[in-house]
Amino acid sequence: MNESLEPVSGSFATEPVRAATTRVFLALAPPDDAKDELARALGPAYAAYPRMRWNRIEDWHITLAFLGELPVTAVPPLTPPLTGLAARRAPLRLALHGGGHFDERVLWSGITGDLEELHSLAAEVRAVVRECGVHFPERVFRPHLTLARSRRGDQAATVEAAAGLAGFAGRAWVAGRLYLVGSNVGRGPGPIRYRTIEAWDLGRGPEPA
Repeated sequence: MNESLEPVSGSFATEPVRAATTRVFLALAPPDDAKDELARALGPAYAAYPRMRWNRIEDWHITLAFLGELPVTAVPPLTPPLTGLAARRAPLRLALHGGGHFDERVLWSGITGDLEELHSLAAEVRAVVRECGVHFPERVFRPHLTLARSRRGDQAATVEAAAGLAGFAGRAWVAGRLYLVGSNVGRGPGPIRYRTIEAWDLGRGPEPA
């Protein structure tokens, strides 16, 4: 366990780009031990609600900006400005905390810690992307980590699972890396698969994906 709270991060899979377009987002990722802590707290929900569409633990992330479907050729121009952004932003101290749901369909865990800085980072990320000429859906930034989605007609499971997380308080960790993530595999009824396009250490410039 990283008790010193040095910058750490999770990771996403790396897979070759084969499609002409890819769904793209920018995110932070909790470290593995923080995810393991939350996964243990979710144990009763995993057992009680196996029909929920649970996200893979290795793909858990905090979305800062969802850019939607982009041509793969639109992605490389984002790298230079995002490199500069990451270099001038300090790591954030965060923790996973509690749980809730969106419209009785989406189960999530909340985020606590340096929330003012987290909102500021999300706003700057979005501004940089817009300056690159990329148009994406305007969504209010609500810091959370998506865990699962209910199946049609089974919303009660989401509400009950959220109630089971109400008392969860995870350990503090440092979000020290900004991820540019794509998804072009696993579409359809199965789980979405993510891959790292590029990643940067906050405050220290670019980091190879």
